[in-house]
Amino acid sequence: MDINAGDTAWVLVSAGLVLFMTPGLAFFYGGMVRGKSVLAIMGQCFGVLAVVSVVWMLLGYTLAFGSGGGGFIGGLKFAGFANAQDPVPGYTLTIPPMAFAAFQMMFCVITAALLAGTGADRMKFGSFLTFTALWALVVYVPLAHWVFSPTGWLAQMGVLDFAGGSVVEMNSGASALALAIVLGRRRGWPGEAMPPHSLPLTLVGAGVLWFGWFGFNAGSALSAGSVAAQALVSTQLAACMGLLGWIAVEKFSTKHATTLGAASGAVAGLVAITPAAGFVNSVAALFIGLGGGVAAALAVRVKFRLGYDDSLDVVGVHGVAGVVGTLAVGLFATRTVNSAVSHEGLFSGGGWHLLGVQALTVVVTLAFAFTLTWLVAQVVRRTMGLRVPPQEEIDGLDTHTHLEAAYDFGAVRAGARIPL
Repeated sequence: MDINAGDTAWVLVSAGLVLFMTPGLAFFYGGMVRGKSVLAIMGQCFGVLAVVSVVWMLLGYTLAFGSGGGGFIGGLKFAGFANAQDPVPGYTLTIPPMAFAAFQMMFCVITAALLAGTGADRMKFGSFLTFTALWALVVYVPLAHWVFSPTGWLAQMGVLDFAGGSVVEMNSGASALALAIVLGRRRGWPGEAMPPHSLPLTLVGAGVLWFGWFGFNAGSALSAGSVAAQALVSTQLAACMGLLGWIAVEKFSTKHATTLGAASGAVAGLVAITPAAGFVNSVAALFIGLGGGVAAALAVRVKFRLGYDDSLDVVGVHGVAGVVGTLAVGLFATRTVNSAVSHEGLFSGGGWHLLGVQALTVVVTLAFAFTLTWLVAQVVRRTMGLRVPPQEEIDGLDTHTHLEAAYDFGAVRAGARIPL
């Protein structure tokens, strides 16, 4: 194995950037919830970071990237990171396999943390951490093996998913829908207004996510070369177009472009380019980002018509924009960007084959993630309970779950001076 120091440094830095996305998500979500539950949602994100990292080390990595199982699941050779310096089946790496394992660990963490958004304001802390540990093994790991491992059955069919359009984005969206259905609606929703309590916090979180996404996408090249550079540029362009697309929808429908819409649109653009970043050129990235932003902006309104309470719009932003990006690969993928593209997209002269494989992956991912997540959520609900008692939901999760409050409003009500 020929280890390249530059490639190794880039992937290690990228792993840190992807880890940084989870605290960024905590800020993003924290600003969107009500002030009485901001610590609860942030605590769930940080708790997932710890729990899922351990699960990944013990079993997740080996089941996702080990060999065995006929393309459906990996073996146990790498359990507990044993033999983790041995070659990864199907990969020709210029980085230490342990660096690859660490990078993939952060993907599993951020995907599980996304699910905190769908159950905001009403989910038990311990039950959610238990749920994410099970979910990582039962839902995330098989999909990662099918798509990310060259020995997986969808990878063998030729699916292209550069950084997780199916494994991360559509997976989290479909899983969020199942979790929302099992949890049920928040008390008072949709009749009671539940606006974000701190949009500045959300904007800071969106900025951190945007920054970390460069490691998420460009790091997925697993080398410091031209593909990584194109992935980084495509990521930037798609985020910008997603932002503009979302606020354009807002401006057309309500005459106002909101800061929350700008933050959400940027994230939707980032989601959409994730499966395509290292396979498409810069012009295609503009269209993909725009499509992701517009589609997600329209999708978040559907929950009110269908009646499912996905508190922070994981379904609309990640699920729908993930579908847009995954299908877009089948339209725009080109060997001029990445020589590893076996079948080019429809608009690049490759015919319908790749688009068909991408469409199959969409159907398989959504169906598998929704069904298995529903089952895992039902198991946790029936054994531990997923939802906090009604009074705790009314009072807020922060004081009941953590015996803390994010803000000291008592001093203001008492007229005390607040030190600057």
